[in-house]
Amino acid sequence: MLIVLGSAMIAVFMYLILAKRLAPTLALVLVPLTFALVATGTGLSEPGEDGVVDSISSAFSDFAPTAVLLFFAIIFFGTMIDVGLFDPLIRFVLRTVDNDPVRLVVLTAVLAGVVSLDGDGSTTFIITVSALLPIYLRLGLSPVVLTVVANLANGVLNILPWGGPTIRAATVLNVSPSELFNPMVPGMVAGIATVLLLAWQLGRSERKRLLASGRTLSVVADEMVAVREPALVGGGTATDGPATGSGGGPADGADAGGALEGTLDPNRPTLRPKLIWFNLGLTVALLVLLGMDVLPLSLVFVAAAAIALVVNFPKPEDQLRAVTSHATSIVGVVSMVFAAAVLVGVLSGTGMVTAMANGIVSAVPPSVGSWFAVITGVLSMPLTFFLTNDAFYFGILPILTEAAGHYGIAPVEMARASIIGQPVHMTSPLVPALLLLVSLAKVNLADHHRRVIWRAALCSLVMLGVALLLGVVPLG
Repeated sequence: MLIVLGSAMIAVFMYLILAKRLAPTLALVLVPLTFALVATGTGLSEPGEDGVVDSISSAFSDFAPTAVLLFFAIIFFGTMIDVGLFDPLIRFVLRTVDNDPVRLVVLTAVLAGVVSLDGDGSTTFIITVSALLPIYLRLGLSPVVLTVVANLANGVLNILPWGGPTIRAATVLNVSPSELFNPMVPGMVAGIATVLLLAWQLGRSERKRLLASGRTLSVVADEMVAVREPALVGGGTATDGPATGSGGGPADGADAGGALEGTLDPNRPTLRPKLIWFNLGLTVALLVLLGMDVLPLSLVFVAAAAIALVVNFPKPEDQLRAVTSHATSIVGVVSMVFAAAVLVGVLSGTGMVTAMANGIVSAVPPSVGSWFAVITGVLSMPLTFFLTNDAFYFGILPILTEAAGHYGIAPVEMARASIIGQPVHMTSPLVPALLLLVSLAKVNLADHHRRVIWRAALCSLVMLGVALLLGVVPLG
């Protein structure tokens, strides 16, 4: 019965999100709580000690540091955008892409991939969106394309050995991280190539859309000359961006040029050109501390945000205005983090996770048992989308590996198969970095999911295909 409830809960949740029947934050709360009441009301799980209530409370505690990190990360990088730190980078990028949407979208994949080498999704999305979103808006491109490409590039590279999934799989199955990861490098390279191909296709699609709307590249170039300098999104006008349709691009009939005029202000009062070197040094120091991992990430962002606000806005009223100008982004992402804790708590507290894992194992007939590694690679996509990495790698993977052992499949082969689904995992609303990505870009989660999930699944399948072809994941 718990398997049925868990499957129904996931199906209802995804329908409400993708059909835009309910805001993601509300869906993350109301759907799990409704099914939790059914589970406790029928006696399938306990509401109190070691049950749903305690699991949700524990999830709140576990997610709190992430919420703090995202809260102050938005303030810090929002402030850096407001004061003009990224203006020189934007000028360089614009010269490089030469107003060509295809070049810009492919460059997005390259930048996100390079930054993803540090193994941290939040850092990748912060840098990529902060640097490129203003350019997307200036050229009239859909911000959804930016979030999709950045999400895909980061997802493929999330299997790096210093990232979380690979270390989790190696630890729980007691295998060497290098023995697990090194054979997967060709598959990862193929995944990156797939991301670049998808980025090229999205760039061509955007170029066609702009040409059809009359915003030819020559028109864009003339606008750039008229403005003289690429501008950034001002903190106080972040919610006045271009109108978007259901696909995330400019809404039908919207005047993109007029919308951009109101959003990108080259003379915004928050600019601090004399402090650019200080702000650059502070940002570099923050990124170095993030990479060294010597302090809690949330503490690093709290301190950096406080220093940035005090130096750039000495007056208390300006400091308060700088913080509240990003209130929409902050409330949206932090509320979704704690709402996601409800879903995680219900899944674990009701026993749905365990029941579904056992059900998967028992559902595999002995005749296809030798395909257990392939089955795990395919299952890793939906399972890591609906579960946290901790729940999958520490709760489900050992069960799958034990069952696979009866068919002669080695733990390291199961570990390799288990990381195949990471491109899909990184699109999950349970991933705080994904919530940060869509919040910074001011993109609707449903619009993002419509365009990213199938592409992420394609990247995972390409990686799986290469792994099977090379024999690093056994086929039958």
